[in-house]
Amino acid sequence: MSTPSRKDRLTRDEVAHLAHLSRLAVTDEELDLFAGQLAAVLDAVAQVGKAEVDDVAPTTHAVPMTNVFREDVARPSLPRDVALAGAPAAEDGRIRVPRILGEEQ
Repeated sequence: MSTPSRKDRLTRDEVAHLAHLSRLAVTDEELDLFAGQLAAVLDAVAQVGKAEVDDVAPTTHAVPMTNVFREDVARPSLPRDVALAGAPAAEDGRIRVPRILGEEQ
């Protein structure tokens, strides 16, 4: 499947419409700048679309992925009091952190 190359620049109206859909406030100068930049992106995508890929199998990664497993063995770790000594705040044997996202206790 090939994407045709876009020879003409995006219009200011097209860029303004995209900015509106993206909820972005842009100036008149930015409309002109973004029109050129978006056209370059579309041209690059069109170039990729021209690649001969009929005999290439779809992949999710460029190289094969293999998991490396190690035996799950318990071993000594940093003592709790040493770890808590380096924390900015501790409470009930744990590192105290600020509450986030308005969570209830």
